[in-house]
Amino acid sequence: MAERVRIGFVGVGGMGQAAHLRNYVTLGDCQVVAIAEIRPKLGADVARRYGVPAVYTSHLEMLKKEKLDGIVSAQPFQRHGVLLPDLLKAKVPLLTEKPLSGSIEQGEKVLQAIKASGTWHMVGYHKRSDPATEYAKVEIDKLKASGELGKMRYVRIVMPAGDWIANGFYQNTWSEEKASDLQFEPQASDMDKPTYDKYIWFVNYYIHQVNLMRFLLGESYKPVFADKAGVLLVGQSTSGITCAIEMSPFQTKVDWQESAMVCFEKGWIKIELPAPLTINRAGKVTIYKDTGEGTPMECSPTLPWISAMQNQAANFVKAIKGEKKPPCEAAEAMEDLKVAREYLRLLLGK
Repeated sequence: MAERVRIGFVGVGGMGQAAHLRNYVTLGDCQVVAIAEIRPKLGADVARRYGVPAVYTSHLEMLKKEKLDGIVSAQPFQRHGVLLPDLLKAKVPLLTEKPLSGSIEQGEKVLQAIKASGTWHMVGYHKRSDPATEYAKVEIDKLKASGELGKMRYVRIVMPAGDWIANGFYQNTWSEEKASDLQFEPQASDMDKPTYDKYIWFVNYYIHQVNLMRFLLGESYKPVFADKAGVLLVGQSTSGITCAIEMSPFQTKVDWQESAMVCFEKGWIKIELPAPLTINRAGKVTIYKDTGEGTPMECSPTLPWISAMQNQAANFVKAIKGEKKPPCEAAEAMEDLKVAREYLRLLLGK
């Protein structure tokens, strides 16, 4: 592989630019060499702004003409089942936004395409790449191994509705062109339309927390209760740890107050995460220990000025180069779709 990883982009709309492109063009070991964007003017304007040498209006044309080491596809997730099989034929690592797809059926289709391609697919659960989450995960695993604070007893994630954009689109290039003739996945066969619409809404908004829960637990879990107000999802992990996701118990207008707390018998680790499109800012970690010997201790490490999206881009490039594993691959992301489906069964009874 060349010293600089060659990346091709499929889609440079709002999220394509704000969450992804602006981060990749700053990486020294990465070069964005091509853009595929069906809106010609937008593609040309974005390429000119970021110094991308090649622009195409078709992803198929880009794959035919460019030699790539990796692909970033920032597309609506309900397009994954029809788009990703094409992209995976390039046989290079692929990164997409979350979730894996819009249904378990379509997710299986994507998994089959990955297997046939011989490559891998990283799903963009950027919260795993926040320096705060990375730091906390290392400490959680140490505490589980040492038993210093006893057994892990409970994990709680609170995700209020809020300002997730955090002015993150202010640098974007825009166009009045319409993205027409896009293909989308069919509706899931095991749901009627109202149920499917509810499922799509849930996985669009809360699938990050569904995925983060498994990461913090370090094992799989299943939903066991859903309150009828749609605020609380209670689960139980493989080893019997209780966990809960609180979905918008309150909301904020100009703030983002997402948090996760991992509780042990004699202390806890808390993660406070910034808005998804925050620039140059990591989350915060607080660790509290009260072992019963001496004075209880509470500390918060100083973390680098790197956002989750920035670090996610770096993690994808490192994974392409073989320097580390992708934070979340497609096979695990399939579990998120199954957790979401079971939650809907508990909530709606169907």
